[in-house]
Amino acid sequence: MEAKITAAWLHRGALASALWPVSLLYRGLVALRRLAYRLRLLRSARLARPVLVVGNRVAGGAGKTPTVIALLAHLQAQGWRPGVVSRGYGRSAHGLVAVTTATPPQAAGDEPLLIRLRSGVPVVVGADRVAAARALLAAYPEVDLLVCDDGLQHLRLQRDVEVVVFDARGAGNGWLLPAGPLREPLTAQSAAATSLLLYNAPEPSTSLPGFVAQRSLTGAVMLDDWWRGRPATAACLSALRGRSLWACAGVAQPQAFFALLRAQGLAFEALALPDHSALDMLPWPADAFDVIVTEKDAVKLTAERVARERPATKVWVAPLDFSPEPAFLAALDAALAPHRRVARAEG
Repeated sequence: MEAKITAAWLHRGALASALWPVSLLYRGLVALRRLAYRLRLLRSARLARPVLVVGNRVAGGAGKTPTVIALLAHLQAQGWRPGVVSRGYGRSAHGLVAVTTATPPQAAGDEPLLIRLRSGVPVVVGADRVAAARALLAAYPEVDLLVCDDGLQHLRLQRDVEVVVFDARGAGNGWLLPAGPLREPLTAQSAAATSLLLYNAPEPSTSLPGFVAQRSLTGAVMLDDWWRGRPATAACLSALRGRSLWACAGVAQPQAFFALLRAQGLAFEALALPDHSALDMLPWPADAFDVIVTEKDAVKLTAERVARERPATKVWVAPLDFSPEPAFLAALDAALAPHRRVARAEG
């Protein structure tokens, strides 16, 4: 049913049309919530550090996590000391969790754990982003910029800059949930002083002006080496050509990952799993020799477990290289520049 609904979001067909009346109710609730914040019937919080929110207006993933990882690398190169707060979608733990490299994905959420592993910055997860941010700043007072992962609709946290991410699907059929993919109207008023649009696509996929980013696979690395922090290489990826290979992806858009693998000349049996799949059971057959997975799936696997449950299998990880165009990074730097002086003064 989930697959049918997400496919229906691309067109204004029978299923989407049947759900359209419900989307009108949803639109009204979204408008009332925003009005409540504008009238201060619901209170938002201003934190002691500037806040950069990265999120999307559509459900179903649009490349937000690779965007956050790429932005963190850029911010660190520019001298910022960022920290990340996130809800930690799909995690089983309650309350606030300070994510470390040893935190189980069930407690952190797969995406926050991946962000922590890839960037090395402090990460705190919690349904209340304001409480998570305050806990992070208390534990890491050197942090001078808070990056809120997937917090575009979390209006309780005031923000200074927003990065809104779309992929090639754009706004789909243009309708709100559940008839379409939009979490809020496409032209919803920004809650930030500056809002930048970034398209995870070769060209803009909506009518809104923005910047584009390129994505590609950096290579491949064995699962155990990935956990040790060793880089993926193009040579390892090339060596998988012509081999009996399975590709596994528990992400929002698994076909996008498969397309990148095929662009590298790989032939494989594809295993498309639900987004945030827990991988409680290894999904590939026992006689599979080579399996390649996304980093989001790799955080839920260990070499020891694979050796125990699928001794014939070698698991490879294919990290995603996400590169925003230089004009976007310049616009982001310009938007954050005034807040850098404030953050240093308050720090």
